Amino acid sequence: MTQGSAGALALAVLTACSAGTPVGIASPSAGPPPASVAIIPADKTGNVPTDQTVLVSARGGTLRSVSITGASGGLTGELSADRTQWRSKRYARPGTSYTVTALVANSAGQTTKTTSTFTTVKATSSFSIEQLAPHKYDTGLTVGVGMPIMITFDKDITDRVSVERNLVVKTSKPVEGAWHWFDSRHVDFRPKVYWPARTKVRLEARLTGVRGGAGMYGKRDHTLDFTIGREQITSGTTGNHHLKVKRDGKVIRNMPMSAGQGGVWKYHTTSGIHLAMSREPVTVMTSPGIGPGQAGYYQLTVYNTVRISNSGEYVHSAPWSVGSQGYANVSHGCVNISPTNASWFIKNTLIGDPIIITGSPRPLEPTNGWGHWQENWKEWLKWSSLKSSTTEAL
Repeated sequence: MTQGSAGALALAVLTACSAGTPVGIASPSAGPPPASVAIIPADKTGNVPTDQTVLVSARGGTLRSVSITGASGGLTGELSADRTQWRSKRYARPGTSYTVTALVANSAGQTTKTTSTFTTVKATSSFSIEQLAPHKYDTGLTVGVGMPIMITFDKDITDRVSVERNLVVKTSKPVEGAWHWFDSRHVDFRPKVYWPARTKVRLEARLTGVRGGAGMYGKRDHTLDFTIGREQITSGTTGNHHLKVKRDGKVIRNMPMSAGQGGVWKYHTTSGIHLAMSREPVTVMTSPGIGPGQAGYYQLTVYNTVRISNSGEYVHSAPWSVGSQGYANVSHGCVNISPTNASWFIKNTLIGDPIIITGSPRPLEPTNGWGHWQENWKEWLKWSSLKSSTTEAL
């Protein structure tokens, strides 16, 4: 070997030893890759249904923050325990452009910000709640144990499932109950049995963006808070001519009464579970279906009345029939009691208190006033889209 060859070999060996990586030893790491996010609906998607859940998922990291903003307000959401997914909780508004902004971090704490937009389907019409009960009436928002929640919409609802799913009832005590559609504009809620006394109740009608029918969406949310009072149940039969008032299981008053005289069907007091619908210090009563000058016509001013149906029935003061109260039925269908008892009864009755009359051949129809308790639970559930459930905790 020549001297030059030996030198070249020595240089090659030296170079290999100083610059090479020994077998089995890994190259130094360059650090974890940046994290990313996936967003559904995808960026620039249009005609998104208002009830579609917005889902933000982290890839190779965890979510630091997520926000969704729109011209009419944003959307709230819920982050998973491991901070890898975020889901929206409420419906979007129709015809609205939303911007999703997500911040994600990899294991080294390096953050990446991503934005995405989507636009919801346009509405051709909207609906809202026209009437909501209970309202303050004359006894405030403390009501009886039989009180239903009653909603009247301003438009016909065809997507009942979607609407009913967003009528959320919360209570301070667990209560099994269900919604019941009387027609396309009226839906009411009642428990399987009477409300527990002294329960706090909240209705959250989360209707913003909710589909009520083809092209029709909810205009706004509604909230109603009320309290169930003491349990007071009044009962009596047309045969024994007395009303018994029980409060929290104890009899607190026994009142002689005179019910409908019968003969003509409309002069029978309806038999069934009535609810106190209003308290009226003064009521002018006229004969049903009979005008001035006709036989049987009357117009009377009566005092201290509690309405129990839409067919003109009241529990009221009747000084003219005191002699028959406790002995005979002489009224045109109302429940007559003495002035003293009527004064006590109107002061001690809450809207929604059950007033149960039995013994008459004329039944109270479920749609006559607030005759909700005339239907047993199986009958009530026939007209519920989602059937029974337990209320959410308040």
